[in-house]
Parts: sequence; structure tokens; C-alpha cells
Amino acid sequence: MKFKTEVLLLSAAIMLFVISVFFYSYHGATGGDSTLLSASLAYPYRGIALAFVGFGTLLTLTASVSYNRKTKI
Repeated sequence: MKFKTEVLLLSAAIMLFVISVFFYSYHGATGGDSTLLSASLAYPYRGIALAFVGFGTLLTLTASVSYNRKTKI
């Protein structure tokens, strides 16, 4: 990959990590009971945040592997 592509992948990964922080930290309104259902209602965007973190990690790994291959040659 070209250097610009690697920088773009890393920038996109950082943006996904920042967005996932906001999604993960969103706290919905709950009644006060501590059941598993209320925990999932308290953080309704947790699944989306974890998906963004996973995709950002894949982008970071792709950019780092590409950079390592380029520097070994």
C-alpha cells in the first residue's frame, strides 16, 4: 500500500475509536433495578461501539502489516 493509504487507514481507525467512546459511554435512563435487561437498556449502543472498535482494530492491523512489509524490503 502507499503511505497515504496507510495514514488514511490509521486516521479512520482513530476516528472509529473516538466515535465508539461516545457510543459506549452513552447512558440511557433506567429504573434502578440491576438486572441484565436493565444493564442492556442502560447502554443501548454498546454493541455498535464494540463493532466500531473491532473494525478500527482491523484497520490498524492492516496498516501496520502493510508498513512492516514495506520497510522490510
